[in-house]
Amino acid sequence: MSQLPVLMYHNITDENIKSRGLTISAKKLEEHFQYLATNNFKTYHLSELENLKSLSGKAVVITYDDITENQLRYAVPLLEKYNLKATFFIPFNYIGKTDYWNNGTEKIMSMEQLQSLDPKIVELGYHSFMHQKYADLSAPEIANDFEQCAKVILDNGLPVYPALAYPYGNYPKQEPAKSSFKRQLKDNGMRLAFRIGNRINKFPFSDNYEIQRIDVKGEWSLFKFRLMLKFGKLF
Repeated sequence: MSQLPVLMYHNITDENIKSRGLTISAKKLEEHFQYLATNNFKTYHLSELENLKSLSGKAVVITYDDITENQLRYAVPLLEKYNLKATFFIPFNYIGKTDYWNNGTEKIMSMEQLQSLDPKIVELGYHSFMHQKYADLSAPEIANDFEQCAKVILDNGLPVYPALAYPYGNYPKQEPAKSSFKRQLKDNGMRLAFRIGNRINKFPFSDNYEIQRIDVKGEWSLFKFRLMLKFGKLF
């Protein structure tokens, strides 16, 4: 089995002093991408993993939650510069609005901006419709959330791969809700789904609906990033 770290990013700023928590400076982000490129990491879109039974060499998946405009401004040019791929997860209700769940401080990409992204660089995925915790929702509410996502995709001809990043990394963990939720994922065509966890995955995945991501923090040094990329959370 191969090792496959999945990196999770959120907001990007041009101010180094604000690089902390879920926000990373463009300077640090470029250091990460330069490190991946110069050390021969191969990046994958999630759709590329579907038909693979193993990975050769050093592999990594880059993901972004929330499709904020700052990702378009900073991340996309850096992905292009270093010839890397990434998956951007969409909270569909907020397209063209703001990140209301975070007090509405960041603009969300418009439909036109999403449609203009180069699919060779950026793959799109699901981040729910309302950006709510799945564990707090009933089965009918979850079903409605998926239906509304599907309607946005269909109405706009948006190319979205059926992979889901759980908002807040949250999903039902207790039975019978956990099994019921996973049946809903399958019924709605989800092929992959992502929690947080901060550990390195083995590929092929042991559970396609509990893939772990490394929650990259803006205050990390490049050394800390390299350690997490290699080992993930040790304890």
